[in-house]
Amino acid sequence: MKVDGKLNVWSTAEVVEEARHHEKAGYDGLWASESKHDPFLPLVLAAEHTDRLEVGTAIAVAFARSPMQLAYTAHDLQTYAGGRFSLGLGSQIKPHIERRFDMPWSRPAARMREYVSALHAIWAAWNEGERLNFRGDFYSHTLMSPFFSPPPAPGGAPKVFVAAVGQAMTKVAGEVADGLLAHGFTTERYLREVTLPTVEAGLAVSGRTRADFAVSHLLLTATGRTEEEMTRAIDGTRAQIAFYGSTPAYRGVLELHGWGELGDELHALSTSRREDKWEAMSRLVDDEVLHTFAVVAEPERVAGEIRRRYGALVDRVSFYTAYEIDAEVWEPIVQELRTPE
Repeated sequence: MKVDGKLNVWSTAEVVEEARHHEKAGYDGLWASESKHDPFLPLVLAAEHTDRLEVGTAIAVAFARSPMQLAYTAHDLQTYAGGRFSLGLGSQIKPHIERRFDMPWSRPAARMREYVSALHAIWAAWNEGERLNFRGDFYSHTLMSPFFSPPPAPGGAPKVFVAAVGQAMTKVAGEVADGLLAHGFTTERYLREVTLPTVEAGLAVSGRTRADFAVSHLLLTATGRTEEEMTRAIDGTRAQIAFYGSTPAYRGVLELHGWGELGDELHALSTSRREDKWEAMSRLVDDEVLHTFAVVAEPERVAGEIRRRYGALVDRVSFYTAYEIDAEVWEPIVQELRTPE
């Protein structure tokens, strides 16, 4: 199982230090997300100051950019990284695409399928000399002259991961992407009974098998070396589960476990005017829900629990920690997960 870290710093010196630390500590990859900062710029530094570490986005917002614009950025990063870059894409939600980015929104799964296909067509023109003639319902790319064509990238086109929870987007990932970024609000049972069968259906459409595809899971993990650290980790994780559980788009995960009413309660509280609504939401996440969504264990037991629950389901894992904890806690866990059984 590969283990990835998440980039949480943004100054030049800190990015370099974090990248070097993750490579030295044995991580396989380092991923940057798009929230308050551009996810691509720090990865140039991370790639420059490492030799082995894979770098990637988890996620970059696809629909905030045209496929051509993103194709150039990803191609350049693949070149800078010597073939170590992966492009993780997410759709975001309608209000952000329309009101924050001022970009069109419609049929997100169908649009994502076409978006990734457009990327592949553009990269094929640059890397393999194919004529660019992509025509779709949402995007059209039919002009590429030598002046605007970059040289082929080392290792060819970057791998593309698509973030998904719902079945429509998950099937798209299986059809056109190299991997799936499973959301943190995903359980072992949901992966086994919903996500992976849907991926398989998508792979069948594209004539591929599970061996051609990677599932990466951002896994809610609560751990601590002391009782105080453990309490802080559990409290933070409960709050994060409550936050995600209040989102109607993720209701299907709760319904699979018979917790649809919990989703209704969490959503009602999240939209209420109660001053203590976030605390009240956390209290609704009981121990059964907590342990279903998260790995809760002392540091020396974390790797074993991840392997037991997810070893047959996912190819890559990263730790979702909704709390502060020293980075060195994870180093022996990373080594144990990367060591063959």
